[in-house]
Amino acid sequence: MSTARKLRLGPLPRQEVTKLTFACPVGLKNDLDRYAALHAQAYGEAVDAATLIPHMLEAFMAGDRGFRKRTTAKTAPPKQP
Repeated sequence: MSTARKLRLGPLPRQEVTKLTFACPVGLKNDLDRYAALHAQAYGEAVDAATLIPHMLEAFMAGDRGFRKRTTAKTAPPKQP
């Protein structure tokens, strides 16, 4: 099986962005750098950890059923009787 199929994060879409700065443990930064290297190998486009983080967070939040349920409940239109 190729590396591309093993990575949960697929090719990165182009998006409008805003800058956000945060601190993380050294071990996490090292893991992000390794993931970025594998992603570049799998998709043939060099990316750094900072580019991957928003996509990873978006995928995480999309997969969080509790978050989706609460977000959908707040934004869903009221039910008609």
